[in-house]
Amino acid sequence: MKKYLLLFIITAFVMSCSKKVEVKGKITGSSPLERIEFVEASGVGTLPLINIGLDKDGNFSGSFDAPKDGMYVINYAGRQSLIYLEGGQKVNISGNGATFPNEFVVTGDAKKNNDFLTASQKFLAEYGTKVNIGALMGGDEAAFLKGMHKIEADINKNVDDLAKKNSPSKALLEWKKNDVKVTILNLLANYEMSHGPMSGNPSYKASKALKDYETQLETDKDAMVKTIPLYRQYLLVKMTPDFQKYAEANSKGKTGITTSEMFAQYLKTKKELSQTAKDYLLAFVMAQADIHPTTPAANIDKIKKIIDSDIKDATIKSDLLKMQVAITGLKIGDVAPDAALAKQDGKAYKLSENKGKPYMLFFYASWNPYISEATVPVLKEVVNFYKSKMNFVFVNVDDTKDQFIKTSNSLLKGVQGVNVYGEGGLNSDIAKKYGVYGFKLPCFVIIDKDGKIASRSFVNLGEQELVTILDKQTGLSAPKAEPNMQMQPQLQLDPSAAQQPANPQPAPTK
Repeated sequence: MKKYLLLFIITAFVMSCSKKVEVKGKITGSSPLERIEFVEASGVGTLPLINIGLDKDGNFSGSFDAPKDGMYVINYAGRQSLIYLEGGQKVNISGNGATFPNEFVVTGDAKKNNDFLTASQKFLAEYGTKVNIGALMGGDEAAFLKGMHKIEADINKNVDDLAKKNSPSKALLEWKKNDVKVTILNLLANYEMSHGPMSGNPSYKASKALKDYETQLETDKDAMVKTIPLYRQYLLVKMTPDFQKYAEANSKGKTGITTSEMFAQYLKTKKELSQTAKDYLLAFVMAQADIHPTTPAANIDKIKKIIDSDIKDATIKSDLLKMQVAITGLKIGDVAPDAALAKQDGKAYKLSENKGKPYMLFFYASWNPYISEATVPVLKEVVNFYKSKMNFVFVNVDDTKDQFIKTSNSLLKGVQGVNVYGEGGLNSDIAKKYGVYGFKLPCFVIIDKDGKIASRSFVNLGEQELVTILDKQTGLSAPKAEPNMQMQPQLQLDPSAAQQPANPQPAPTK
């Protein structure tokens, strides 16, 4: 009997600690081509945790593992909003396609928290119209500080009032209190930087009273740096002048040094910063400055070494490596991962069947807006030119096998190649191994005859670098593309840029 009781206790404990969030809902007036994504708002990699399709009536459902209880971003139709989620919750979200996700209703387990969050955001929007920040910024410091203390008190009073009414979780209330502090800190930093020029007093320096106010607000630095990207921006803005001096003094005679390398060296001199703060700040700078689709192979290796040696937090390290694969692709020269794939007739297919001949992997989905518009005509030209010397594998990542069959039959009809499906779409084995996300579709990867990665991930078939690689792998020489062939639709490949504050990192030193 005791044995079964113990098993029951263990099972209950596992269930209570579940990170799974189940979401469903309906967006009226939406398009079946639109998708909903959830992204951890406080993370460093900001890759989508799930990409959910809508049916013809706007219904959607899905589940994902929440890395932590906290703020998440909902992406829909190029628009974004915040929602507070906790592991183990069942959440229902409803709205209208014209205003979603700027406006939406949350019911289910997350209702109280998000009622509180929505009400606090509404208050801030209305309060902001009543406060003349410009006048405070241009006024004398004493008046400015008095105004800041009043703003902080007014916002905190509203937070307390809303907490009594909505009963949010303790963690959300703590986050909101810290969010208020960070808002004031950024206003203080802006005043310190801009007051001199605005007031015609270039010799202005912040007083002890302003510095003491900053210290008073920074009572829980690690919590703020972990959960609030705007606080990371604040710290980086404050560091920028000192970092510039350090970079100028330490870059003389050096070539090819990246911003991330220089910043990693600089952080080693900042004894006052915790390792937690250093990890988040360095990751932030890496994501913004040096993890890009066109990052040279040599720099990719440098970034990986910095992640391995300087980032201590295991989750941050993992998120950065995932982001690097998603943005730049797998390492050139490594063996191409095989994965579970299926043909239209249901028979299994392996990428290793191409060994002995180079091949192109083409990832696509029916809902991607770029696929039929411009990519397919160029793809046909590429296939027809190189098909005698290489293979083409078209990997569909739609939500269902039925949609894969419909899409591949209509979209790729007459294009020579192997049509296969990754079961689970963007959650499939192959999508995970090759770092394929919705923002990256369609994309192309070249594998050499020995089954090794021969290129980074491309989203544009007209790129000269891709043509050069194809020529090298096949021994053929493609005619030069007309200028308009290279004007393919370009996707925003840095998902973190959509989540992080603009221009937060120290200026590049390259």
